[in-house]
Amino acid sequence: MAELENPIVMTKIITFLSSLVQRVAESNDINPFQTQRISVFHGLTRPTISIQSYLERIFKYANCSPSCLIVAYVYLDRFSQRQPTLPINSYNVHRLLITSVMVAAKFMDDMYYNNAYYAKVGGISTIEMNFLEVDFLFGLSFNLNVTPSTFTTYCSYLQREMLLLQPPLDSADSSLSLGKSLKLHLCFDEEEASHQPQQLAV
Repeated sequence: MAELENPIVMTKIITFLSSLVQRVAESNDINPFQTQRISVFHGLTRPTISIQSYLERIFKYANCSPSCLIVAYVYLDRFSQRQPTLPINSYNVHRLLITSVMVAAKFMDDMYYNNAYYAKVGGISTIEMNFLEVDFLFGLSFNLNVTPSTFTTYCSYLQREMLLLQPPLDSADSSLSLGKSLKLHLCFDEEEASHQPQQLAV
């Protein structure tokens, strides 16, 4: 998708993707009925850097392709669906993000950095980055292929999120004020042909 190359579009994608992931994390933080296991992705404390600033940092220094962020988003969704006892929350979201972007870059891009570089970008040790990568790959069951139709569907979902979260231009425009009914999920169950949204462990 050529429009992904536009810096303004990429800034919007980072903004809305981080907003979506943050809402999921915050929702999972306060859900008392959810069983959550501790994993290598969990930090002892919540990182002080915001999710948006972290994604901006990753995109700036990792030099991954724009489509890499979309594929990382697909991987996060797959991981969440396959690991229901490991929902995205404020303690694991940053490590999940850096790992998903690194795996996506390695799978998608012709040129990418080694784990030590991604670890430095993510603010973690190389040993920890290696462990995160292995756990993430096993968590995905090594299902890394993203079909063009799946890629397009996730792009379309992000575009819809952008419309839903932007303030309406005037009160008569009801198509932009659907945010009230928005469910907190990452995206879709890829096995369903209809690509209906799946609620993510919230």
